[in-house]
Amino acid sequence: MVSPTATPAQIDLPTGAFPAIMRGLRAKCPRCGEGALFRAWIKPVDHCSHCAHDWSVQQADDFPAYIGIFVTGHLLAPVVIALIGTFGLSAMATLAIILPIAIVMTLAMLHPVKGGVIALLWWWGVGAFKQERRIACETPKDEL
Repeated sequence: MVSPTATPAQIDLPTGAFPAIMRGLRAKCPRCGEGALFRAWIKPVDHCSHCAHDWSVQQADDFPAYIGIFVTGHLLAPVVIALIGTFGLSAMATLAIILPIAIVMTLAMLHPVKGGVIALLWWWGVGAFKQERRIACETPKDEL
């Protein structure tokens, strides 16, 4: 385990927003990529077990749910149009098929999307998060 007072140089910080978001989508700590980000389904840990980063300050709120609903709606809209237009199903039959699928898709997306949103908030230093970046290695002028 890394010291709770570890500097960004001692931790494997992501190189950009995309790697940080990918760590969050995998429910790993966006900062170190090692510790778990959640202690329950969508309840974030207070502190990373590996790098001791404070995740209790995250404020993802309802944004992950909005993203899940937005994606689910856009993926299922062509299916609804095909079921009604091509196959001639009634509106009630279409609802009976689509609603359970939409609920399952939204719930399945909620966990990884919340991790991605927390990672994005951390990467950009939104709210109470402090923006951290990997320190670039500088080449001494004598070696140039």
